[in-house]
Amino acid sequence: MAIDKGFRFEIAFDQAFPQGLVMTGEVRADTEYQSREAMAKGQVARQNVDEQTGKRQWKVAVTDLGESRAKRASFELILLADVQPVPTTAEVLPGMRPIELEGLTAEPRVGGQGEFKYQTYVYRATGFAAAGSGTAGKSSRSNSGSSAGSADGSKAA
Repeated sequence: MAIDKGFRFEIAFDQAFPQGLVMTGEVRADTEYQSREAMAKGQVARQNVDEQTGKRQWKVAVTDLGESRAKRASFELILLADVQPVPTTAEVLPGMRPIELEGLTAEPRVGGQGEFKYQTYVYRATGFAAAGSGTAGKSSRSNSGSSAGSADGSKAA
C-alpha cells in the first residue's frame, strides 16, 4: 500500500510544536504570482485556493520556539479558511503573539538543492485555537524530536 504524493497527515499541535509557535506579523492572503505587466495594468492578484478543500489560502509567518537552528526556526504556515482567520491571543511584543492552531496537517516534501537535500513538511491549519484552550507555552511538554523550518514555506525534520 503506497501513500499518494501530497497526502496530508493530521497531527496534534502539541506534537508538532512542543514548545509552541509565535506568530510574527499579520495574516495575509496567499496570492498567485503576478507579472510586472499585470501589476502595471492594475490587475488584482487572485487568491490561491486549496485543491483538496476548496478553501482560500492565507499565509502567516511563524517561529518554532523548539527549534535551535536559527535558519530553520522561522517559516510560513498556510491557513485554510473561507474568511481571513483572526488570532485569538494578544501581542506579547509588538508584532509577536503566541498562537495555537486547529486542524493542523503536515505534508512531507523534499527540500534543499543538489546533494544537500532533507525532508521538510508543509504545515496547514484550519484556524487559530481559542485563547487558553490548550497547553501552548507550557514548559512541561516533552520534546519528542526536533523540527525545523525552511525558506520555501515548509518545515524540516
